[in-house]
Amino acid sequence: MTGELEALAMRGLITTGLVTLFAAASMLAQTPGQTPPQPTLKVGDMAPDFTLAGTDGKMHKLSSYRGKSAVVIAWFPKAFTSGCTVECKSLADNGDKIQKYEVVYFMASTDTIDENTKFAKATSVTLPGRAGGEPTVVEKKEADFPMLSDPTMETARAYGVVTGDRKTASRWTFYIDKSGKIAAIETAVRPATSAEDMITRLEELKVAKKK
Repeated sequence: MTGELEALAMRGLITTGLVTLFAAASMLAQTPGQTPPQPTLKVGDMAPDFTLAGTDGKMHKLSSYRGKSAVVIAWFPKAFTSGCTVECKSLADNGDKIQKYEVVYFMASTDTIDENTKFAKATSVTLPGRAGGEPTVVEKKEADFPMLSDPTMETARAYGVVTGDRKTASRWTFYIDKSGKIAAIETAVRPATSAEDMITRLEELKVAKKK
C-alpha cells in the first residue's frame, strides 16, 4: 500500500512538473518580440537638413523649401515590394488632390537612385504570391512626385528610420512646416490609404491650399 501511495505521489509530481513546464513554454511563446523602434525626433524639432537625389533628375535640399512650402517625406523600406508599391500607387493615383495644397512631398528610401527611378516610372509591378500562391500584378501610374534616394543611410539615420544594423527605412512619414520644424510624425502608415491619410493630416495641420 505504501509503495502504491509513493508511486501515485511520484506521478503527481511528474504531472505537476509537466504542467508547469508547458505553462512556462506557453508564456514564453506569447511574449512579444522587441518593441518597434520609436522616433528620436519629435514634433517641434527642426527637421534635419539634407540634399538627396530625386527621381526627377534634381538634387533636393530640404532647407531650400523653408519659408516657401510645407514638406512631407514618406520614408518607405524598399522599392518594388508589396507595401511600398501599394503606397506609391495610392500617392500617384491621388496626386491631383494632394497638389491642391502648398506642399512638396516625397517618398524616400535607402535604395539607389537607379532603382527608385525604375520604381517611380513603373506602371505595372508583379508581386510574388504569399505562401507559394499566385503572383499579384499591381497596375499604377508613374509617380508624379520625386522619390529620394539615400543609399549612404546618413539622412535615414538622422531621421531615425534606420537604426543599428538595419539597412532599410521604417515606413514613417514626416510632416514639416514652412519654418522647417517637424509638425507631425506618422509611424502607423497605411499603404493603401496613404494619399487620403496624407490629405487628412494636411487639413489637420492647416496647410493652405493653392490659390
